[in-house]
Amino acid sequence: MSTDPPVADAPRLHLSDPTVRTFAQLLVNVLLAGVINFTVWFAITFFVFLQTRSVFATGVIAGLFLVAMVSTGVWFGSLVDHHRKKTVMQASALVSITFYVTCLVIYLVTPAEEWTDPGSVRLWVLIVLLMCGVIAGNLRSIALPTVVTTLFDETLRDRANGLVGTVTGVSFLVTSVISGLLVAFDGMRTCLILAIGVLAVALVHLHFVKVPEVLSHAAAEGEPRKVDLRGTMKVVGRIPGMWALIAFTALNNVLGGGFMALMDAYGLSMMSVQAWGFVWGGLSALMIVSGLLIARTGLGSNPVRTILLVNLGLWAVTVVFPMQASVVWLVAGLAAYMIAMPYVEASEQTVLQKVVPYERQGRVFGFAQSLEQAASPLTAFLISPLTQFFFIPFMREGGTGARWIGDWFGTGDARGIALVFVLIAVLGLVLTGYALSSKYYRLLSRRYQEAPGDPTSDAESAASPATAV
Repeated sequence: MSTDPPVADAPRLHLSDPTVRTFAQLLVNVLLAGVINFTVWFAITFFVFLQTRSVFATGVIAGLFLVAMVSTGVWFGSLVDHHRKKTVMQASALVSITFYVTCLVIYLVTPAEEWTDPGSVRLWVLIVLLMCGVIAGNLRSIALPTVVTTLFDETLRDRANGLVGTVTGVSFLVTSVISGLLVAFDGMRTCLILAIGVLAVALVHLHFVKVPEVLSHAAAEGEPRKVDLRGTMKVVGRIPGMWALIAFTALNNVLGGGFMALMDAYGLSMMSVQAWGFVWGGLSALMIVSGLLIARTGLGSNPVRTILLVNLGLWAVTVVFPMQASVVWLVAGLAAYMIAMPYVEASEQTVLQKVVPYERQGRVFGFAQSLEQAASPLTAFLISPLTQFFFIPFMREGGTGARWIGDWFGTGDARGIALVFVLIAVLGLVLTGYALSSKYYRLLSRRYQEAPGDPTSDAESAASPATAV
């Protein structure tokens, strides 16, 4: 996926380097916490559906989660900037443990029949408290890219970001396997006990991880401890093309959100739920492979260009695979999607790590996350009814679409969903093509090339003497 040929003497990450070993320990710690947090969230979704059989309830859960992610991003970014990274990660685990212990008590004292009522107050209290525990884990995902900035110079950051993508892939793979098994075995009880135990282990492990001196103080040390949204927006505005990158990613997420909202329905129209689960397990493994490739080859000399070129290829594949009602085409298309996504995410992180001042990176990462995901809940809530009540009837026998293109595209409910995929992909191609030809792409590319290689240097020189962690 790299846009430049590999160089024979390109820098590598070696475990013989103490910094790389420390980073590896932090990645393992983040992996433990990420797997268990998302296992809890998947588990409560499965549990609620199995107990209540309410699609509406599970939809509300998904919407609440996205709204919580959007609303906490800027605040979490401020916490990352104004506190030591290790402290933030420890606090994240401790807060999650507190919420999960509370949820376990509620679960154990509540009669089983209470969980079968989708309007039960105790059920929604449990859901909201679990969501708070899971969202607290998002502090780590904002802190980790800023740790990469601190530990590695610009020649190695893209490779380190690739390993972050590998951890994300492992999290998806493990979560997809164990969450359903836990709920089927023992409802939420074993899941919550396991979550408390794993996070306790992660907390103890993190205590013994010795981080370099460069991480022993807050990035924004000496600044007033406030969110400062206005100041963060000014920082973004001073970087040529940065608003355009955030806007592009947000619109891309809108399209991708619609794509993923319908994917389960499309896949289950072709195969059993068991087969579909195995497919996603295998596809998640491809994210691991993709992250390892990035760690080895990097992202090229211009990650801004990598973001757009990979998106161009991704949407081109998405136009093609829905053209036929074929399991092979579907799996091939999703495989390309899962391989491409870590490149896009790692490229964006690499760009931000170089062009954003270190003391502001937590807030900018959180701000960008909030904006980029802001429209996702709306997309998730709108695309399903639009597909259900317009596109599916449009492609059924006798529908207008079936008469126009049914002879070669096919007819039926699944072809209505496929048509939505094609239209989304065409919009994605148009958006990416425009971005590639825009002045904002050239401005941000130039800024990336001209930015100093070490955005932490100014912060370090201004920081007070480091103290032990």
